Amino acid sequence: MRATSDICEYVEKFPAATLYFKADWAVTQLLLDGKMFGMIGEDNRGTKLLTIKLKPENGELLREQYSDIVSGYYMNKTHWNSIDLSGCVPDDVIKAMIKESYQLILASLTKKRQKEISDNQV
Repeated sequence: MRATSDICEYVEKFPAATLYFKADWAVTQLLLDGKMFGMIGEDNRGTKLLTIKLKPENGELLREQYSDIVSGYYMNKTHWNSIDLSGCVPDDVIKAMIKESYQLILASLTKKRQKEISDNQV
C-alpha cells in the first residue's frame, strides 16, 4: 500500500469512487460524488502523504498509536489525518482508514444516492 498506484487501485474498488489529479496542488484526490475523502501528495519536505478524513476520536486514537500518523497536513486538524507512506503504519490500518473515510462521505449523501451507489455494487 506504499505506492500511489496501490492506493489508487484499492480506492477504485469502492462503488462510485473516482480519482482526480489536481495539477495546481500536485495531488491525487480520492472522491465520491465530487466530495473528497482522501488525498495523496507530498509535504514541503517531499515526504509522500496520504491524507484521510476520519471521525475525530478515531483519528486521535490512531495518532496516539502511530507516530507516522499526524494531524492533516494543510487540512482541518480535527477531521483530517496524514499518513507518512514511507513510515511503518501497517497496510491493513491504511486500508481501514481509507474505508472509514469513504463511508463517512457516503453517509453524508442523500439516502437516494446511497441506494443508487449500493445498487450498482459489483
